[in-house]
Amino acid sequence: MLTEFFLRATNVGAEWVLWGLVLLSIISVGMIVERVLYFRRNKVDAEQLGSQLELRLQNGDVRGANELVQGATSIECKVVAAGLSEITRGAQVCGEAMLSVKARERRYLDQSLAVLGSIGSNAPFVGLLGTVLGIIKAAHDLVGATPGAASDPNAVMAGVFEALVATAVGLFVAVPAVLSFNYFQRQVKVTLLQTDALAHLVLSRCAIVVAARQRAANSVASSGS
Repeated sequence: MLTEFFLRATNVGAEWVLWGLVLLSIISVGMIVERVLYFRRNKVDAEQLGSQLELRLQNGDVRGANELVQGATSIECKVVAAGLSEITRGAQVCGEAMLSVKARERRYLDQSLAVLGSIGSNAPFVGLLGTVLGIIKAAHDLVGATPGAASDPNAVMAGVFEALVATAVGLFVAVPAVLSFNYFQRQVKVTLLQTDALAHLVLSRCAIVVAARQRAANSVASSGS
């Protein structure tokens, strides 16, 4: 009884699976385009930014350092801006401020990647499901031929070939999704490494800035007295 129920359910064939794979392909392409635009829009030359930051902070020029990152949308610049805003309060406060911004902004780096990875890893299985359903339907059509009449082998093989298309489409959807997922994961890793490097640069210059401010305050106090 249960077997007959599932046989009737699988008799619909693989066409609905193919439509599902087309939908997954559209979603995957949309996410890939969005991620490419995101990383391109927020790309930062970390080496050049680090050199300019070091030059200004070495001279205690916090305002000049702030101008380098002010208004930027990249996570590197936002983390540095948060540290510079608290740099005169000491290394601990400065470091905590940067860690807070980094944790808050990281979700934008990872956005959509979980879905993209899921599509890449599961699309072949969806295609395989379509193939199995198509072969079941072809076998059902073969068994259900009129008794005594010769079944058309070409019609049956056409059904099998149509079912195998589902596996091919599943792989066609999965391969770009997996490659893009790995590429974007690499971009996230590089971005976070650049962010950490710039954050440590700010922390390493924190004592210099504090000392420069202290000297300036003492100079003002001395001139006033």
